[in-house]
Amino acid sequence: MLLAIDCGNTNTVFSIWDGKKFLCTLRTSTHHARTADAYFTWYSTLVKHFGIDVEITDVIISSTVPRVVFNLRVFADRFFGCRPLVVGKPECRLPVEPRVDEGTQVGPDRLVNTAGAYDRHGGDLIVVDFGTATTFDVIDHDGAYVGGVIAPGVNLSLEALHTAAAALPHIDVTKPSHVIGTNTVDCMQSGVFWGYVGLINGICERVKAEFGRPMQVISTGGLAPLFEQGHAMFDVFEDDLTMHGLTVIHDYNKEG
Repeated sequence: MLLAIDCGNTNTVFSIWDGKKFLCTLRTSTHHARTADAYFTWYSTLVKHFGIDVEITDVIISSTVPRVVFNLRVFADRFFGCRPLVVGKPECRLPVEPRVDEGTQVGPDRLVNTAGAYDRHGGDLIVVDFGTATTFDVIDHDGAYVGGVIAPGVNLSLEALHTAAAALPHIDVTKPSHVIGTNTVDCMQSGVFWGYVGLINGICERVKAEFGRPMQVISTGGLAPLFEQGHAMFDVFEDDLTMHGLTVIHDYNKEG
């Protein structure tokens, strides 16, 4: 049984994969000082709550926060007796190596999304991931990550508005009923929502024009369904793309 762990800047996700489906998915906030014992206490409590009794034999980790990897390694070794695969490390092979400038380190989250998206949809893709940052990953016909775009995340932009402008309140992002706001909150929601719809569509159009071939646009991340309401140019929404990518990379390393 595989435990797939995706550690982002905001949240860390644990999913148990039985080879055909995810049995459960658990989320916690990312905190670099959390110990291996604390991870296990949290994990074992929730697994019991879901009534899952399985033996974890393999662990794979993707982390955009390098400081948490050590404790996750200890967690895997101490409680499951296995050495985890860590995406981005030399011992973790990728189905197709990225084609980027020499010396460039591609984020593990982008490598995992690439593997998952190519496995499900083939090549010539743009993957838009709504995380702490909003990222656009460009995937070639053979499944290679060939570059992309990084923009500020939606919630990061909202927090910046609230923090930098003393008179502006903290708001949640939602689709406004009108583009022209008639109060402060409506104005902010319109700016963020329609601003991001324009950003998404504009970047995707430019990527497609530069790429020179028809491309599918795959969206993932918690806010992706919200922006479909604004006619953002998504072909498919994948709520488990990152976790699926982890299973693809794990299987590739096991087969090799």
